[in-house]
Amino acid sequence: MAMIAIGGSVGAGLFIGSGAVISAAGPAAVLSYALAGALVLLTLRALGEMVVARPSAGSFSDYARMALGPRAGFCIGWLYWWMYSVLVAAEAVAGAATLGSWVPLPGWLLSLGLLLVMTGANLISVRMFGETESLFSLVKIATIVAFLVLGGLFAFGLWPGAGGATVDNLWVHGGFAPNGWGAVLAATVVVLFSFGGVEIVTIAAGESDEPERGVARATTNVLWRIALFYVASILVVVMVLPWDTAELLRSPFVAVMDRVGVPAAPLVMEVVVFIAVLSVLNAALYTSSRMLHVLTRQGDAPRALSAVGRRGVPTRAILMGTVVGYVSVIGNYLWPETVFAFLVASIGAILLVLFLTIVSSQLVLGRRLRREEPEALRFAMWGFPYLSWATLVGLLAILGAMALLPDQRLPLAATLAALAVVLVAYELRRRFGRRPVSRTPLGSSAAQGAGGEPE
Repeated sequence: MAMIAIGGSVGAGLFIGSGAVISAAGPAAVLSYALAGALVLLTLRALGEMVVARPSAGSFSDYARMALGPRAGFCIGWLYWWMYSVLVAAEAVAGAATLGSWVPLPGWLLSLGLLLVMTGANLISVRMFGETESLFSLVKIATIVAFLVLGGLFAFGLWPGAGGATVDNLWVHGGFAPNGWGAVLAATVVVLFSFGGVEIVTIAAGESDEPERGVARATTNVLWRIALFYVASILVVVMVLPWDTAELLRSPFVAVMDRVGVPAAPLVMEVVVFIAVLSVLNAALYTSSRMLHVLTRQGDAPRALSAVGRRGVPTRAILMGTVVGYVSVIGNYLWPETVFAFLVASIGAILLVLFLTIVSSQLVLGRRLRREEPEALRFAMWGFPYLSWATLVGLLAILGAMALLPDQRLPLAATLAALAVVLVAYELRRRFGRRPVSRTPLGSSAAQGAGGEPE
């Protein structure tokens, strides 16, 4: 469970994308990562409270249904499925781009090969998914730990040939926040999306032997993971190299390892980035299929997709989650220069909508549980309801900032368009669906205890 949480939250965005954040905010990018990390941690804690209190519900789509009504459950479920289906496609394209530097084959063919291999791994069993994700996560952890140790020794002048400490890079090149504090807050908007995937652990909990213990442990451990993997890594980068070094835009980790003198650093990091891409692709396949399976329980998705194989794997739901990926293979063949950018833009700010839904649901269910069944709160949200409200305000501020930042308006518009589509789809489902919509997740007796009533 802990490795799945790591696999979901540490992707290529840390190894490559952090360079753009440092370029925008300077050394104060450390604060951007810390602020975004705090919002994500509080959101995950709020989700953890609901999962431990109502483990049979199984997903935030069900919690939104219980707290905010069937429209919210339907919409966030389908938006989340779309986000991870697109991520399947995007990661397949990104993995093919890396693999293309080693294997002289067309990008579309490499994307197809990656999709087939990772789909096969998910179809075998959920145990195969967990073990594969654990292996990928182990490689990423080892890389980051080595990076922190070597980079930290160099920054403090303790590495052979370092030539003295370089910690003053934090303030000598225009100050700690050379582009102003507004740039630091703007960078926080971008950084928040780097943490997408930490919520996967609560979905995986439904298929674990000890869901309550697993979620509680994994959620608690997110704090030190965020501090170590993100904040500490960015701190090492801006201590070892000046924040305006051009090489940081290419890959901060490679630039630091080159400066330290690690042999074959570019090749090593290419391999690690490729593994990180496979990890996210693996997690995206798993997550999209489980969310689709949840939607079938409620009649919000075709019942045929609910079929489960002999090994307990929702085979049809997994295959459905790869459809966008196979379409992207065709797009990568026809328009190789534009398909990846389009895919990334199309999921926009869906993650932010998810976080807002989680916190809003917890505010409603949290009050209900504290009033009707306080003994179920074995993993309570800190400082409820004040920290929950503070988290909601912080997430809304991020949403407002996206509307004001020119480069964030297109992703925000794409998300609003997707939301409009699923709202229309809900109305069609409500009017013409075979089963009436319900506020109570089907098959969840715990939902009844939370106060859910059929609508």
